[in-house]
Amino acid sequence: MSEHIVSPKVYAIIFLTLMIGTAITVWAAFQNFGKFNIVIALVIASIKATLVVLYFMHARYSPRRTQLVIVCSVFWLAIMLVLTLADYGTRAHDLQPGVSRLTPRATSHFIQA
Repeated sequence: MSEHIVSPKVYAIIFLTLMIGTAITVWAAFQNFGKFNIVIALVIASIKATLVVLYFMHARYSPRRTQLVIVCSVFWLAIMLVLTLADYGTRAHDLQPGVSRLTPRATSHFIQA
């Protein structure tokens, strides 16, 4: 079985792309995108992770079965992220610290205001 040889030029381009992605990540961390902060951070991280897996881990040139395993694991990760973000989106975010929305505040029958 022969290995695929990747030229150093491709590695340099991918490295520069990852450095640009890191600069964009740092820039985005200091911006306020409202509800889209997490979405933007996840998109940038996903693109950078995809480049690392494809080129530095040689997944682009691997056999079809290995590619299938990678696709299935990314699909499973997407399911977990969607469920996590759906759970986060349905939580109450307007509570005061230390105040629970599950148990009402206990009032005393002996104290009349």
